[in-house]
Amino acid sequence: MSFKSKVVIVTGSSAGIGAAIAIAFSREGADVVITGRNRERLEKVAEECKVHQSPLVIRADLTNDRDVEEIVKKTIEKHGKIDILVNNAGIVQLSSLVDDTFIKAFDQVAQINLRAVIKMTNSVTPHIIATKGNIINISSVSGRQLYAYQYTVYGMLKASLDYFTQGAALELGKYGVRVNAVSPGPVETDIKPDSNPEYKRPTFPTVLQRYSTAEEIGDVVLFLASDKANGITGSNYTVDNGYLLVKS
Repeated sequence: MSFKSKVVIVTGSSAGIGAAIAIAFSREGADVVITGRNRERLEKVAEECKVHQSPLVIRADLTNDRDVEEIVKKTIEKHGKIDILVNNAGIVQLSSLVDDTFIKAFDQVAQINLRAVIKMTNSVTPHIIATKGNIINISSVSGRQLYAYQYTVYGMLKASLDYFTQGAALELGKYGVRVNAVSPGPVETDIKPDSNPEYKRPTFPTVLQRYSTAEEIGDVVLFLASDKANGITGSNYTVDNGYLLVKS
């Protein structure tokens, strides 16, 4: 599928799923805007994108509203429009009520995993309406099934993101704008809780006895962003290799 002449913003695209999504859109001819907090990692992703299409690189902290507005401003200045927004940026924080880390973790994770998505979506809305584009939020199966109590903050905020996706789809549908979510299960990435750099990811059971790759998540995002998915909005696509079946 081709995204030639389409302008795509991918947040949190300096590594992992976000990087794979940005590279995939570039491969299909899109004008991609990559954002993240780590300049060095962004430049590495930009080099991979350049094999197909040179991206606009914007270092930004999505907890800062001015940075969010700057992403939109610079995108419009360079490309004149926005067709697709992929809200991918997110962090993991483990927490405990007993250890008194819950509120701190909630405040930190909510800023990135929920508030930044809302602010970013709000900021691009007039431009997405103008192009009758679409928005894709990267959620998680954690929003529907809690793995362990330490992930409560992460899971409850992903559940809120799913709810926001439905509400945005309901409101923006009358303008021809589609809004969907993708919920990965275990994915082979190096994401770690910011609060615990020594964290070792537990083994997650799946029916297919495998994890997804970041590229597989990118393939689903491209499908949902394409004309092949014109009738899909308010949906949440699960890519978990059967993880939820094992946990149910």
